[in-house]
Amino acid sequence: MGNVDSKLNFRKAVIQLTTKTQPVEATDHAFWDQFWADTATTVQDVFALVPAAEIRAVREESPSNLATLCYKAVEKLVQGAESGCPSEKERQIVLNCIRLLTRILPYIFEDADWRGFFWSTVPGAGRAGDEGDDDDGARPLAESLLLAVSDLLFCPDFTVQSHKRTGSDTVEDIQSIDSCEYIWEAGVGFAQSPPLNYTHDLNRTELLKLLLTCFSEAMYLPPSADNILNPWVTFFCATDNRHALPLFTSLLNVVCAYDAVGYGIPYNHLMFSDYREVLVEHAVQVLIVTLEHEAGPAAAQHSLDHSASAMEDLEPVGPDNLFVNYLSRIHREEDFSFILKGLARLMTNPLIQTYLPNSAKKIRFHQELLVLFWKLCDFNKKFLFFVLKSSDVLDVLVPILFYLNDARADQSRVGLVHIGVFILLLLSGERNFGVRLNKPYSVRVPMDIPVFTGTHADLLIVIFHKIITSGHQRLQPLFDCLLTIVVNGNCNLVYAIIRKRNIFHQLANLSSDPATIHKALQMKKRKKTTTAIISRINSQETISMEGSRPAVPAEPGTLKASLVAIPAIDKLTEKAQVSEDGTMVCLQHMTTDQNVHSPQHTHSPQSLAADTSGIAGASDTESNSGRDNEEAFQPESELARSRLSSVSSSAVYWNPTPDWVLSWKSKLPLQTIMRLLQVLVPQVEKICIDKGLTDESEILKFLQHGTLVGLLPVPHPILIRKYQANAGTAMWFRTYMWGVIYLRNVDPPIWYDTDVRLFEIQRI
Repeated sequence: MGNVDSKLNFRKAVIQLTTKTQPVEATDHAFWDQFWADTATTVQDVFALVPAAEIRAVREESPSNLATLCYKAVEKLVQGAESGCPSEKERQIVLNCIRLLTRILPYIFEDADWRGFFWSTVPGAGRAGDEGDDDDGARPLAESLLLAVSDLLFCPDFTVQSHKRTGSDTVEDIQSIDSCEYIWEAGVGFAQSPPLNYTHDLNRTELLKLLLTCFSEAMYLPPSADNILNPWVTFFCATDNRHALPLFTSLLNVVCAYDAVGYGIPYNHLMFSDYREVLVEHAVQVLIVTLEHEAGPAAAQHSLDHSASAMEDLEPVGPDNLFVNYLSRIHREEDFSFILKGLARLMTNPLIQTYLPNSAKKIRFHQELLVLFWKLCDFNKKFLFFVLKSSDVLDVLVPILFYLNDARADQSRVGLVHIGVFILLLLSGERNFGVRLNKPYSVRVPMDIPVFTGTHADLLIVIFHKIITSGHQRLQPLFDCLLTIVVNGNCNLVYAIIRKRNIFHQLANLSSDPATIHKALQMKKRKKTTTAIISRINSQETISMEGSRPAVPAEPGTLKASLVAIPAIDKLTEKAQVSEDGTMVCLQHMTTDQNVHSPQHTHSPQSLAADTSGIAGASDTESNSGRDNEEAFQPESELARSRLSSVSSSAVYWNPTPDWVLSWKSKLPLQTIMRLLQVLVPQVEKICIDKGLTDESEILKFLQHGTLVGLLPVPHPILIRKYQANAGTAMWFRTYMWGVIYLRNVDPPIWYDTDVRLFEIQRI
């Protein structure tokens, strides 16, 4: 009954606040204490008992009351941080204030007139809660709130294990403790692993939810190419926050040390609540939001000391954002190994197969992990090189390919496909990535792809092929990136070219006279009736892995956040030429328009990929010739659909012309392929006849160990397209990241039904 009474009293206080037309004085403690004293409510209770309509009503009709409520709640948090919350009653007051602010802040942010409220000083409030200071020295309310939250995240017996002796009556002074000794988990910069305490994990989670809500002001600003700094993040990650280093380390270590499977007892996740998982999810979300600045070159030259005590004395060098600063300065190989193995373990978790259905726990925050991995590679080049120099990169590659394949037909997960492709684009700019792909692929994960024997490069090409041929239309802008990533040839590809040599001979000898074109069109009409039957037979003959599941579109009613357009490949990458000694030499940045492919590209293996992708993934704004080329490479069904749509606006059918054939045939660099066929086909035929081979594996062995050095035409300089940071991708990441966080936080639904402007929430 007591809990029911407390909820009733809390609801009465909310009603009183919404019905009062006169301002309530801040000194009326009896009235304001109703919102946080003697109230045993959960965060879900607060969201239910404080409806959105009533928050907006107070904001519009009694703005001074809403302002006083926010100020008083922050004041209670500051008092709790200063006292260290020694009693259970004080801890409950702090938790109630955390939940109330988490509920109210989004409605402050959605109103432009209120957005600056937390950055103003409250008359009569001293700096950092000191009553004796004058108004000139008072901190803005936002700063007081963020500093209080930081203190509370290292509050003994509230969020961290106390170091005081058992039975001691003395209370640890939170203002004087060394928070580096209270890092939440062993890992980077900290060797001790504190005992698990589910109450501490719950309290940390509630504080991190409030932090995310504070940072979410970015959701209520329209997308802009300008790098507008988030003032909440800027202050939280600055030197004013004395807990910046231990907090960054705690968040990173908690994420990378988490093991969702544990001892692997079947169905244990259904019998026991795992509070650590909820903490890890919010920790990774806070991390990716705070790591929002570009890392400067000076930061990479300094190292992150391994001892917690020494870390505290490090002078900030490089980026003003200390979280980015510390991340860019990690350099020890054991720390890199800890981070990479932890992220790979979590990314691989959704791929785990067991004999008992649904017996293994599956995490759902893999999109946040991908963003974190991206930021690690982008901000810390030493980490990127560490990833690429070992085969551990494949432990990240396989789950990324799994996500790409699984999400290719679901429009609600288009952002997941984008981030996966961006990561592969970043990795493919380094030579070692192609080398690692040559490792044989032996792991079997549940993907609906044909069973094959080959390398990880084969797996990558198979997945990319499925994305291009069976993904939804909104993935077409990514085709440039996909074809840029494919930089290796391999024995299976060579064998496929040999088997399909007639196609290449036909392309090389393709006539462009009107009579030949007319004859080809007549043959196409006769074959049209058999195309559907053949395609059905081929699909039935395709063998898939056991346990695989085909990609399916989103279920009706699924919510998704809109995304800004990604820049073209010319804006995403810069050219780098590989010299004879293996070093990279950056070339001049390309200046072609985002939607127009320059005909003067050098036709290297890499630039060719980008050129031909303009045919496969042409945008709506390209020229008519671009659309014609696109249709030439479309499957029959796609061509039919595009023809059907064009008929509605015009009764004239398009017909190929000799000029059109010459326009794209002249750009096909078939010389290398024709020379390859000229050399290898007789050799393969001779082996088959002499040895009576019927097994493809022997032919593949021959191709794998053979060489064409000196036989093929002299190649053009090898050009690599390396990812380069730009305003367009920064804006895309900001939109995607906040869209994921919006959709993932449904218990409670922090931002649901608020007027966000960074993206649109759409129902599929």
